[in-house]
Amino acid sequence: QVQFVESGGGLVQPGGSLRLSCAASGSILSILAMGWYRQAPGKQREVVATITKAGTTNYADSVKGRFTISRDYAKNTMTLQMNSLKPEDTAVYYCRAVAPPGSWGQGTQVTVSS
Repeated sequence: QVQFVESGGGLVQPGGSLRLSCAASGSILSILAMGWYRQAPGKQREVVATITKAGTTNYADSVKGRFTISRDYAKNTMTLQMNSLKPEDTAVYYCRAVAPPGSWGQGTQVTVSS
C-alpha cells in the first residue's frame, strides 16, 4: 500500500497563501482517486478536495475558487494550492488515496491567524 507524507503547512496571515505537498512512497498510477482532507480542533475530519486519475476535481463549497488540487505522476506527488486563506481554514491537513482507500498520514498543520 502506498504511504503518503504531507508537508508545507505553517502559520499564515488571513488572505495569504500556502502550498501543501503530498509525497507518495511509490507510484500513484494505480490510484483512481486521491484527496485532501482537514480536521479542525473539535470538529470532524472533512474532505477538502479530490482528484481522479482522469483529472476530474471536486471541492468543498467552503474552498471553491480558493484552493486548487493537482497531482504529478512523474513525481508521485499531489499538491493543494491554497489562496485567500481564512481563519476558518485552520486545521490539520491530510492527503489520502480515496479509491482504493488508503491509510492516513501524520498530516500538516495550517494555521491562519493575524
